Amino acid sequence: MKLAYFAWVRERIGLSEEEVELPAGVETVSDLLHWLKGRGAGYDAALQAPEIIRVAIDQEHVDHSQPLAGAREIALFPPMTGG
Repeated sequence: MKLAYFAWVRERIGLSEEEVELPAGVETVSDLLHWLKGRGAGYDAALQAPEIIRVAIDQEHVDHSQPLAGAREIALFPPMTGG
């Protein structure tokens, strides 16, 4: 599965994208964020407040309860503000 990171999420993790194989038990967006947070200091820094991270599956914004089954790409974004 391809993971893509944007803005300060990318900067803190140190990657713009990566291919991962999800472990058993990672079934929802919330599960994914929790798993990623445990992958190292950069991930932990980027996901200190996972509830504010916006997520898109195959270029469609989704809720954190969304299942990951069948997803080809998951993108993680910081909160967006208007301006």
